[in-house]
Amino acid sequence: MKIYFILSLLVSFYYLYLKNKKIMHMLQQNYYNDDNRYLKWLENNFKKSFINLDLLFIVFIPLCFINSSISHIVLFVILYVLSYITYKNKIKGEQSKKPLVVTARVKRLYVTELIIYLLVIIPMIINFKELRIDIYYLIIGLMIFMNWYIIVFANIINKPVEKMVFNHFKKMAKNKLSSMMDLKRVAITGSYGKTSSKNILNDILNVKYNSYATEKSFNTMNGLMISINNKLDKFTDVFISEMGAFKRGEIKELCGLIHPQYGILTIIGTAHLESFKTRENIQKAKFELIDGLPSDGIAVLNMDDPYQTSYDIKSDCKKVWVSLKNKKADVYASDIKLSGDGTSFKVTFKKAQESCTLETKLLGDANVYNILQAVALAYNLGLDIKQIQTGVKRIKPIEHRLELKKFGDINIIDDAYNSNPVGAKMAVDILGMMSGKKIIVTPGMVELGDKQYEYNMEFGKQIAKVCDEVILVGEEQTKPILDGLKKSKYNEKNIHILNDVKEAFPLMKKLSGKETNVLLENDLPDIFNE
Repeated sequence: MKIYFILSLLVSFYYLYLKNKKIMHMLQQNYYNDDNRYLKWLENNFKKSFINLDLLFIVFIPLCFINSSISHIVLFVILYVLSYITYKNKIKGEQSKKPLVVTARVKRLYVTELIIYLLVIIPMIINFKELRIDIYYLIIGLMIFMNWYIIVFANIINKPVEKMVFNHFKKMAKNKLSSMMDLKRVAITGSYGKTSSKNILNDILNVKYNSYATEKSFNTMNGLMISINNKLDKFTDVFISEMGAFKRGEIKELCGLIHPQYGILTIIGTAHLESFKTRENIQKAKFELIDGLPSDGIAVLNMDDPYQTSYDIKSDCKKVWVSLKNKKADVYASDIKLSGDGTSFKVTFKKAQESCTLETKLLGDANVYNILQAVALAYNLGLDIKQIQTGVKRIKPIEHRLELKKFGDINIIDDAYNSNPVGAKMAVDILGMMSGKKIIVTPGMVELGDKQYEYNMEFGKQIAKVCDEVILVGEEQTKPILDGLKKSKYNEKNIHILNDVKEAFPLMKKLSGKETNVLLENDLPDIFNE
């Protein structure tokens, strides 16, 4: 009987392995429960996580009083075979915007989880008693059902080890930076546009320097350490780091590692308002970069952002202000022209009384701001007008950030990476400037705290002014947008609600006309899937 019991456990563990990948993925996307982000996500997704076949383990409660071991083993096996098949079919069609990355930390978590399970199962096997088999199944079923929380326990157990690993790699990064005495260090922060600005600056500076920018959206301490330890080398002239934050003090901590001499603050908005609570907290958090710059450093700031002009800067570094609206700025843009090929504009360096026309494949005022700030810093780092023009022309479209694409005969404006109130409005405005039929595909915006409904409803009103067809992804998620559309008396026949973004592409083709432009606005991380 013991051997049949062990074999039945293998069936349940095969299912657990499949389920655990999803759980680990959610833990990773929620920053390993930093600030209880994973537990908050679990609370918000309780029904989806717990109301499923896993709950059927409770059938073994009454079975504890019935002596029929073989039939109970068969029942247990059937339960977890069904669970496996059901779960496999459920996840088959799921898309992962950012799949699980099996890092060394994830591997350590898997090992710790396995030890937790073995500590429970090995005593059962050693002291196996046939009459207790239903109690064994009840305990194991409960653990599989509660694995969403067992992973948190494993994460807590591993914290001392993770702290040691973290300190080791942080020391390595610090030592490497200390050895690179001539390295120019640039840091970029802001509520929006950090990654775009970083890539734009990197493309421009590489005309003159050997410049390296952190990859993708690596903007946390771990991301920066990986970049420094694995990518920086003795031939690098300029290191460009992106700095993100969910709370005050985080950017200051990142500056303690990098010690940037040059800083760019893109714009202060409402991104991550849920964790920051107030816009003033966001303002103070973002200015931790600027306030930490040395007296011989340079800060590039946006004169059109009232949250920047109103702040009392603590550093006595050089300040370079840019603007699209105010010619009092040190560097300002004018004559902005948008076409299907991109954007052109004139840039003026006020102090040097120099001007030039810049051309880029990028779209929108936000990218003009990003280019303007990059150009302002590049000019102060010794690039001349011709080098700047060459660099701007070289700027590669940034994936999923107002990126122009083709889908058959349809023109796609891919702004799927992220969405915020300012960026979303700008993307809709750009769509409005295009000729032909206009369609938007969006799940709306998230992480906006108690303003989330308000901003999404306003987004719906903006969409109503521009779009001929609206495809909303996620019935619950997009209710505020739908309310905004209805308030604008938008034709409800032109509103299409889906729960899977994959269904949007065949629908786009069906709705398209002779000349069709589609805006893909936001593609929420997997933690927001409905």
